Amino acid sequence: MSITLRWMQMLEPGIYRFCAPLLQSAIQHQAGHLFLNNCRQCKALCLTSSRLLATKKTKVKTKGQPGPRVNINAALVEDIINLNEFKQDLLEIVENLKDDYGKNLNIRTSPGALDHITVTTSEGKIPLNHLGQVSMKSPQLILVNMTSYPETTVAVTQAIRESGMNLNPEVDGTLIRVPIPKVTREHRENLTKLAKQITNKSKESLRKLRTNAIAQVKKSKESVSEDTIRLLEKQIQQMVEDIAADMDKHLVAKTKELLG
Repeated sequence: MSITLRWMQMLEPGIYRFCAPLLQSAIQHQAGHLFLNNCRQCKALCLTSSRLLATKKTKVKTKGQPGPRVNINAALVEDIINLNEFKQDLLEIVENLKDDYGKNLNIRTSPGALDHITVTTSEGKIPLNHLGQVSMKSPQLILVNMTSYPETTVAVTQAIRESGMNLNPEVDGTLIRVPIPKVTREHRENLTKLAKQITNKSKESLRKLRTNAIAQVKKSKESVSEDTIRLLEKQIQQMVEDIAADMDKHLVAKTKELLG
């Protein structure tokens, strides 16, 4: 072996001098096979280099690209995990996120800005818009007409004041006047920060669901093949990532809406 290595070291300069004109000739005649056929001494070296280059090229080509998607038939694995139920749980988190947006991210410039407020009454908690008729007098004033349920006027006023929207309602008989503070740029930016916090909280719920689902799948590892377990874990991760991407889209849209 050592003799062969020394022979190759001695031969290497000659190989390069010998290969150079052949390579030039092959390029000129567009006959790359001529180079490999005639360069038998360095054929192994050339082929090895080609493989290395091909490997690097493949890595560059696939870098950053997502792997193949998994699409498992839920009916075939329902004895391990109910994927349809898992999907519904994921979608429920998205719906809750939308509700949180509606309740906590209002610009306060429409009658619907008060829809999320619930009022504590003797009969329990009731949505404000079920007790009073809400209308917009002007961009700076919302009116709540309490003619239908005048006995809840005080409770409604208190609910508006404690809504966290920085509102100071004024009672005029059965009419509640709600002055709307000017919406500043700072207020809009604060709402966008709150939107991101709400979204991140929802993503935490996604991660908890994923953890529980994977734990459930692993309980079947004694009776199910490792490949099946691995595919199910990938399917669960894929479903969670799809929902998280959907949340990001909602966040982008909401941020655009809040900033105006």
